[in-house]
Amino acid sequence: MAIWIRILSFLSSAIAIIVASIVGTVISCLRRRRCAVGFFHPYTNDGGGGERVLWCAVRAVQDENPDLDCIIYTGDDASPETLTARALDRFGVHLLHPPIVVRLYKRKWVDEKSYPRFTMIGQSLGSVFLSWEALCKFTPQYYFDTSGYAFTYPLARIFGCKVICYTHYPTISSDMVSRVRQHSSMYNNDVLVAKSIWLSRCKIVYYILFSWLYGLVGSCAHLVMVNSSWTRSHIEKIWKIPARIKRVYPPCDTSALQVLPLERPSGIPILVSVAQFRPEKAHGLQLEAFALAVNRLGPDMTKPKLQFVGSCRNKEDIERLQKLKVRASELGMEKNVEFYKDVKYSELVQLLGNAIAGLHSMVDEHFGISVVEYMAAGAIPIAHNSAGPRMDIILEEDGKPSGFLASNKEEYADAILKVLRLKEAERLEIAATARKRAEKFSEKMFYENFKSAIRPIFSRLHAPT
Repeated sequence: MAIWIRILSFLSSAIAIIVASIVGTVISCLRRRRCAVGFFHPYTNDGGGGERVLWCAVRAVQDENPDLDCIIYTGDDASPETLTARALDRFGVHLLHPPIVVRLYKRKWVDEKSYPRFTMIGQSLGSVFLSWEALCKFTPQYYFDTSGYAFTYPLARIFGCKVICYTHYPTISSDMVSRVRQHSSMYNNDVLVAKSIWLSRCKIVYYILFSWLYGLVGSCAHLVMVNSSWTRSHIEKIWKIPARIKRVYPPCDTSALQVLPLERPSGIPILVSVAQFRPEKAHGLQLEAFALAVNRLGPDMTKPKLQFVGSCRNKEDIERLQKLKVRASELGMEKNVEFYKDVKYSELVQLLGNAIAGLHSMVDEHFGISVVEYMAAGAIPIAHNSAGPRMDIILEEDGKPSGFLASNKEEYADAILKVLRLKEAERLEIAATARKRAEKFSEKMFYENFKSAIRPIFSRLHAPT
C-alpha cells in the first residue's frame, strides 16, 4: 500500500511540474508576443495550389498592412530570400518584402509516413506538437493556418493569437463516411477494410469520433476562409460557425494565361494534365482513358499527345511517376505521352498555351485550380464530375458550355474524342466561353475577396485604444 502511495505521489508531482512548465512557457510567450502574422505552412515546397494560396495570402497581408511582419513556419531548409524567389519564379507572386522564416525541426510529427494506421488522428495530434514548437519560437498576434491543421487552433488561442485559416478541404467529410459504409475502395479506404464488415464498422466509429473532435477544434477559428461551395457546405456542417465562414475562391493566375492566343499551332493535338504526382490525382485513369481514345481514332486522324506536368514531394511521388511511365509503355503510348517534372512557371504557361484540352480526374477535388488554368489558357477542360469542378467551375456561361465532365475511363475517352473531333470554329467557341468563365477565379478576385474577409480583424490594429 505504501508503495502505491509513493507511486501516486511521484506521478502527481511529475504532472504538476509538467503543467507548471507548460503554463510558464505559455505565459512567457504571451509576454513576448509580437504584432505579426504567423503563417503555419510546414511544407513550403509542395508546388501545388496550397502553396500558391500561401504566397498570395502573404502578398495580400503585405498590401493591407505594409508594416506588419509576415512569419513563415516551415520545416524546409529555406531562407527569406529563397522563399521570396520561389514565390516569384514558381507562382509569379511578387512579395513586397521577404518574410521572416521560422524553421521547424519536428515536422516528422505531421508526416503521413509516421502513421501507417490512424493517419488522420496521428497527423492531427502531431500538428499540435509542431505548432507548439512554432509558437514557442515566435508568438504572433495573428496565427494563420494555410495547410488545414485545425487541431492547432485551440493551442494558438491559448497562446493569445487570433486564429485565421484558409481551408482547402475538410480533413473528414460525410462523403468519406459514405464510402466506408458502401465498402468503396479508394486511396483513403484500404481494400482490406472495404471488404470487411467489422473493419468498416470500426472505421465508421473512428470517423464519427474524429469528426466530432474536428468540429470542436475547428470552431476555435476566428475567421475561416474556404475555397469552394463544396468545402463550405462540409465545413459549415462540421464546425457549426457559419457566420465566421467566407467563401474565397483560390488565386488562379488567369492574367498571365488569358493573354495566350486561343488558336493553337497546327500539327499534333496536345492534351495536358497539370497535377502533383499524388495518388488522389488519379493519373492512371487519365492515361488509360487517353490510350482508349487514341485506339478509337480513325486512321485519317492525327494521333494526339498527352503531357503530364507536375511536381514530386517525396520518394513515393517519384516512384509513382516512374510507374506511370512504365504503364504508358505497356499501353503502347510511350511515343504519345510526355512527362514534365517540377517545371518553372514560365514553362508551364508555354505548355498550357499549346494544349487544346486539359485533363483532371481527382474525385471530390475541393476546387481545382488546374481546371481554371486550363480554361484561362484556352484549353478545354475535361474534369471529374464531382465537387469543385461540377459545383463551381465547369458551369455554363451565357448559356454556352465551358467544358466537359466525366466519371470513368469510358466517359473520359468519349470527352477526349469529342474535343479531338471538334471543328476549329467549335473549339474556339468553347475555349472562349471557358476563358470568360475563368475570370471569376482570377488572382484579382482572390485579393479583393481575401482582403475584404480579413479587414474586420486586421482593422483592430489601427483602432483607437
